[in-house]
Amino acid sequence: MTSNAFALIVEDDKDLGTIFAEAIKAAGYETEIIADGREASLRLMQITPNLVILDLHLPHVSGRELLHQIRADDRLAATNVIVTTADGRQAEDLLEEADFCLVKPLSFSQLRELAKRLLPRD
Repeated sequence: MTSNAFALIVEDDKDLGTIFAEAIKAAGYETEIIADGREASLRLMQITPNLVILDLHLPHVSGRELLHQIRADDRLAATNVIVTTADGRQAEDLLEEADFCLVKPLSFSQLRELAKRLLPRD
């Protein structure tokens, strides 16, 4: 397991963000939680996470816009993105851009196991 794997969790629901962070930490990542799309957009200009857990409905900048930003940035070409949403139709629309689209509610173990599969290999 790689100890320096880093995941950015972009989720405006504080409780879900905490649960997602715990699942991702259990998979072997260090985590950071951001609840605002604009803040996440600025942060993504500064860091290169291995994984982004991305809610679609965010204040100021939508998750869809953040996904476009990630995919347009060559620095983030190797970043895996898991989109999380309660809207199955929106998830289907983003299947070609996101690595995975998960419909809420998610189970802790589902997210942990998927994150483990995405851990960078040495």
